Amino acid sequence: MNPFHKFVSGHEQLLKGGRKIRLGKLKQAVRRTQISPGAPKVLLFSPHPDDECITGELALRLLHEAKWNITNVAVTLGSRSERRKARRRELQNACASLGFELIVPGKLGLERINPESRRRNQAHWGAAVKVIARILAEHRPRVIFVPHEHDGHETHIGTHFLVLDALKTLPRNFKCHLIETEFWGQMTEPNLLVESGVDDVAALIAGLACHAGEVRRNPYHARLPAWMMDNVRRGAELVGGQGGSAPDFTFATIYRLSLWRGGKLIPAGGRFLSCRENAASLFR
Repeated sequence: MNPFHKFVSGHEQLLKGGRKIRLGKLKQAVRRTQISPGAPKVLLFSPHPDDECITGELALRLLHEAKWNITNVAVTLGSRSERRKARRRELQNACASLGFELIVPGKLGLERINPESRRRNQAHWGAAVKVIARILAEHRPRVIFVPHEHDGHETHIGTHFLVLDALKTLPRNFKCHLIETEFWGQMTEPNLLVESGVDDVAALIAGLACHAGEVRRNPYHARLPAWMMDNVRRGAELVGGQGGSAPDFTFATIYRLSLWRGGKLIPAGGRFLSCRENAASLFR
């Protein structure tokens, strides 16, 4: 008998079991972190409700380990207008589960945030850029998260350029760290691999389960551990260098770290960030 048959079968049974866990808001109390009024701020620009959970590991670690203030900016509430009110309720539950603050531009988010709008509707795009620029100027974040420019979905790509265009309108002395994320499309040159512990992965899945209307049609919440395990495989070579030894991580998220200084992006040195280190050490 193939000695790996039991190993593979176990994975299959775990996935099936995960899909049966009740969706929606957790009934039990969630982990709470006390944040001081002067704590550094982090803005997580999410193209859709659920991206705050899928790509939010580093933000979650900054909350728990460094006690930084994490705010999810829900750039859109999805393309289906009839689902937006429900998606906002689901998003509020997800952010509360994770301990993130929430900003939704307007009542139901922005619309038509995609490269086509950027090219062909300057008035619409310019108004959206002003909304994001106001949020950045008001909060003056130490760190912002945004999808990378080839993230495989038009709203993810649109969100990348929306935030970058907004940054370009701010005074040249505005500065922050910029973390690019991936989900629909992989980065070819990431520079940061962030380890996740079991508690964090479980918290991210619980947040995703709050987006019940989405994960019922596609149970990607149950597949998140497998995705994060595969990130270790990719990140070992892409971040650590070809032929190098893989870090002893089970779960991880891939990012690209840059600096925004003098009105432009400046590459920053990346690395493996283990659970033994405080996530704030990246931004000293």
